[in-house]
Amino acid sequence: MTDPASDHFGLTDTFASRRYFAKFEGIMQHMLRVAGVMEVEGRLAREEVDILTRYAVRLTHTFKALGLKYLLVGRETGRFFGSLTMDVKESGFPVAAELMTMANDAQQARTHLANMPGDVALKDDMVRTILGDRKIPTKLQFALSQRLYYEELARGDLFWVQNDPEIQWIGNLEGGRRRFRLHWASYDSQVNLPVIYLMELEDSGRTALPKDTRRWPEVQAHLSAQALGGLKLLTIAKGFDEDFADLHPKRLRRFHVGPMYSHAYTRQAGPLREVLAEARAPQGQDWALVWTEEELLSDRVIEEKAGWFSTVEREIFALDPFDAAGADLGATRTERSIILPQRPFQVLEEKRPPGFASVRKFVVSPQGRVLVY
Repeated sequence: MTDPASDHFGLTDTFASRRYFAKFEGIMQHMLRVAGVMEVEGRLAREEVDILTRYAVRLTHTFKALGLKYLLVGRETGRFFGSLTMDVKESGFPVAAELMTMANDAQQARTHLANMPGDVALKDDMVRTILGDRKIPTKLQFALSQRLYYEELARGDLFWVQNDPEIQWIGNLEGGRRRFRLHWASYDSQVNLPVIYLMELEDSGRTALPKDTRRWPEVQAHLSAQALGGLKLLTIAKGFDEDFADLHPKRLRRFHVGPMYSHAYTRQAGPLREVLAEARAPQGQDWALVWTEEELLSDRVIEEKAGWFSTVEREIFALDPFDAAGADLGATRTERSIILPQRPFQVLEEKRPPGFASVRKFVVSPQGRVLVY
């Protein structure tokens, strides 16, 4: 785990904090466009784009809520409430503890709202303070920002540290089997990054998995416990295959969203830091987001004895035959992409740092259009 003393930093300046959240709001919108481009290319199915879009929207709502919580950071509000803590060396994202605190706040959001003045009353008090006392109503502004924060939490649809598995039916197969797509996500506390999982499996059980009151809760608990970025896909898939004799994982993918690089906010090492420093991009275009997709495919099925008179199917997974480290990576395929504005991309192309030739570049124009290189 990262060392908070050296890797974590509190955004205590009002305008720096607001620019940070505005930056992420824009990046999440660009991610949606990138998913659309990947659908057009045939790399993602429509249903998969919908899933990734939902998680991107949840992340957007989470950043919006945190932006409201820390809207008045650095101002004299009459109450110390801290500042957003971000991981400046590893991810560029808020630390996982921020989401944990937010989850606790969400449990009590209704109670807080019931005991707070309404937004109309707060705005009326602000007008009276400005006109009558000729003062900036900072404390009232803070009270309103906290009310808006709890209202956002009460609406829900946020990205949490653990986002439980959900299931979609894909189709029926021969022999009474069914095919399902599962998806779940986590906010990896070791690297402070969102991670999204998609699994396609075949179900040979008597009762369809979503309606099975015994297996479905067990599957959810199993996958949530394995949602660790440090685990190889091969380890996750084999463990699942061995624990559920009538569920057969055929395809497992993992999407790592981040790190986010910004010359103004982060202190990561490596070529991207140099690219952003040299680009001198204007406000709102000083960033780059790395996006990594891992995929593991089932190659074939074998049968193993299970007891005296029965056998079970076991999946043999394909590892990348062209990558000497394929077995170490535990995946069939790994692809890295990067999303960045035009000016940093131009510097990246000029410098051509080692290791970036095989990285797909999604370049965002000033008008918001996404091009692939």
